[in-house]
Amino acid sequence: MQAGNVFEWLGEAVGAALRYLVEGLGGLFGSVARAGAQFLDGLSRTLGMNPTLLGVLALVLGLALLVAGVRALLRRSFVGGAIYLLLGLWVLSWLIR
Repeated sequence: MQAGNVFEWLGEAVGAALRYLVEGLGGLFGSVARAGAQFLDGLSRTLGMNPTLLGVLALVLGLALLVAGVRALLRRSFVGGAIYLLLGLWVLSWLIR
């Protein structure tokens, strides 16, 4: 009879520890998700764009084109740099209202 109580107590202790761990990790990941959502909301509100996945992808593409243009200009490829810069500015102009 006493051995059953020990295993019951052990099961409750392990269950409580697992529950504490899962709730803690859930809170942590929830906080990270809320921080990311607030960052995207602030970014989109400042730029005047819609906070959608397509908008964020277009923003990343436009910034990548601008970086490619600057890198091309640093390599003294003026025509390629100008084309990349114009494409990047064109994509970013779609986003900003």
